[in-house]
Amino acid sequence: MNQSRSTHDALADPRNETVLVHINGDMVPRADAKVSVFDSGFLVGDGVWEGIRLHDGVFVFLDEHLDRLFQGARATGMDLGMSRSEITQALESTVQANGMEDGVHVRLMITRGVKKTPSQDPRLTITPPTVVITAEHKQADPTTSSRGIRLFTSTVRRGSPDYLDPRLNCHSKLHEVIALVQAINAGADEALMLDINGFVATCNATNFFIVRRGEVWTSTGQYCMNGITRKKVIEVCNQHDIVCREKNFSLTDVYDADESFVTGTFGGLTPVVDIDGRQIGTGQPGKLTAHLQDLYRQLIHQSVEQSRKS
Repeated sequence: MNQSRSTHDALADPRNETVLVHINGDMVPRADAKVSVFDSGFLVGDGVWEGIRLHDGVFVFLDEHLDRLFQGARATGMDLGMSRSEITQALESTVQANGMEDGVHVRLMITRGVKKTPSQDPRLTITPPTVVITAEHKQADPTTSSRGIRLFTSTVRRGSPDYLDPRLNCHSKLHEVIALVQAINAGADEALMLDINGFVATCNATNFFIVRRGEVWTSTGQYCMNGITRKKVIEVCNQHDIVCREKNFSLTDVYDADESFVTGTFGGLTPVVDIDGRQIGTGQPGKLTAHLQDLYRQLIHQSVEQSRKS
């Protein structure tokens, strides 16, 4: 069996042992960074979050991340207690306190706050929202991209939006964890998940694409994470006359694909070479996937340059 890999594999960096963590405006050494056991996020997974990359001193696609954050807060009836500019300032102060400029992954987490007793009831919250920002020196392990990852189709489905909208970037991720555990136990790296109708939806932590006959396919978006990298890949396809279809498709289409890849803020585009023990295409990262990786890197560079000019 090949060594297990993940789209979140990162190169070891000893600087992360001493990073400062932002907790409600205070900068706390990593070893001392704690939140209350009565916090809504700890008790019931009541919170929203964003993962953001820092490139050359710029938070890439920050507006889109903040749009998604505030959308999630509104959908869950949560007042974040901070404006967009205040959140941006908190992000900037965190990386500045850690002397960070490039190759940084930032996790912004906001929960409803601390409860006076363990309960789901939001009316029992007695503090403002809990804001935690962790910034780490994290570069994706290049061997993951060069070799590709293996997926296993989980029996856990991406659910219907009438009980937990899959597009919501919330702290409640247990169903995705269960899907990943199933995939790991099957000898794969990550989980592929179907929607309630049996069509391919997404992966447990990334969005999913296939390449068939020169066309790029991804799900309709109804049952997958509202991925910003997913959105950017669709944009670069449209900008460069690469046919990209958001549509329903099945595992039959997947097994017959020429290439496959997944997308996420940390790993960007990661090739998929095997799904359910079936080789995808040549079993190696595909040419169109590599081309899209280059186009996505160019888009990041353009975003950084535009941010500096504004």
